[in-house]
Amino acid sequence: MGMNDFTAHQQKIIKRYYQNIDAISLQKLSETVTELYLAEGKKRERLWKNAAAAMEKMGVQPARIESIVKSNKPELLAELVQEMQGK
Repeated sequence: MGMNDFTAHQQKIIKRYYQNIDAISLQKLSETVTELYLAEGKKRERLWKNAAAAMEKMGVQPARIESIVKSNKPELLAELVQEMQGK
């Protein structure tokens, strides 16, 4: 499916989405931090997996991802989010 299959309006929306993908990913990761503080059990495990995938997409070093996930401390993830927001 090429861009020609979309209307001009839809093409603009798609382009804006990809222009802002970093900010969107960072926002989602920030929301995950909040959810991690409140979650327990299997939901918490799923949130950590989602956070790891998001960090990987954002280009965080694999060693740091592993360290944060293994620690099971949302505080460390929150620090990373703050760091990335400062960039």
